[in-house]
Amino acid sequence: MSTLQISLAVAGGLVLAGVVAHSAWSARRNLPKRATPKAAPAQAPGGNPADDAAAGAIPPSAYQAHDESAQGADGLAHRQEPSFDIDPGLSSLARLISPEKKPVLDALIDAMAPVALESVVSGEAALAAMPSTRRAGSKPFGVEGLNAATGEWELPAPGQRYSAFQCGVQLANRTGALNQIEYSEFVMKAQAFADAVGGEAEFPEMHDEVARARELDQFASGHDAQLSFTLRAINTAWSPGYVQQSAARIGFIAGSIPGRMVLPAGQPGHAPILGLSFDTQAAMAEDPEQTALRELTLSLDVPQVLRSEQPFARMCEAAIALATSMDGVIIDDNGNPIRPEAMEVIHADLEQLYDTLDKRDLSAGSVLGRRVFS
Repeated sequence: MSTLQISLAVAGGLVLAGVVAHSAWSARRNLPKRATPKAAPAQAPGGNPADDAAAGAIPPSAYQAHDESAQGADGLAHRQEPSFDIDPGLSSLARLISPEKKPVLDALIDAMAPVALESVVSGEAALAAMPSTRRAGSKPFGVEGLNAATGEWELPAPGQRYSAFQCGVQLANRTGALNQIEYSEFVMKAQAFADAVGGEAEFPEMHDEVARARELDQFASGHDAQLSFTLRAINTAWSPGYVQQSAARIGFIAGSIPGRMVLPAGQPGHAPILGLSFDTQAAMAEDPEQTALRELTLSLDVPQVLRSEQPFARMCEAAIALATSMDGVIIDDNGNPIRPEAMEVIHADLEQLYDTLDKRDLSAGSVLGRRVFS
């Protein structure tokens, strides 16, 4: 073989090796970013992990979380600016779904029908007389009893006695205003309940209540706000685990459905401050770490969250933090980048919306506000 042939063979081999190396590098580069594995807990010399577990050993991270919680308790109460420091007390979904007393009926947003009684009725009898469904069409239907012992209106409960009842149906929610058919269904349910407990119901004029419902619905429709930011990967896609790990660093926890995380409210029983969602199918894949995500959505249901939580400021902070740490860009529904100036304009508009809701006694995050905007 001549020197020329050998040179050509060597050159060809080098080119082939370069192509293979470039292909491997490109394939690796195109893999979605994965979550960083957690470091194994340190073990004392000569120690046995099984023995530590049996002895109830607490990992150092637990002490760190306890110290941070103790040191930050006083500062949290006086904090003015929104922060994403993870509070160990909010790190459990149990706090998010803590039971809350159901909202009572209110003449501001409910059509009310008082039920007069000849004698007191037990809570057991009232519960037995309740309709099988608590809705009239698409509107919530409720019954309250006047507790004979405390003199307060409450949901009927076993072991209590009631001297009067009142039935109500919500005038409006996000499905629209109470209509005549729904009002008629309300009358039927309330009358059936009154008959079962031996009471006499008194109903307001249907046309007046339907007119009130339309006015409330018109106001609510004009002052509803549900905001969202989209985060898009600039170069490398993300795996679901990478998204979850990145979001967890700023306080998000797993939601009730795959592909959804939430930032819990500061008070038990309240709606989450923010939602973060991505492809549900990707989250349920057999090997999620091999699934590529290029977009995720941050959302805020304005009327459901207390103004004091500063939800929009925290939404902006979360979007910026995630975009920075995950190499992404914040875009609107049209795919255009969202600038800080635009965020300031939205914030100013929201402040006016909050003021309007406060004047109408439908403050964001309040019991009545959450009922109307649901």
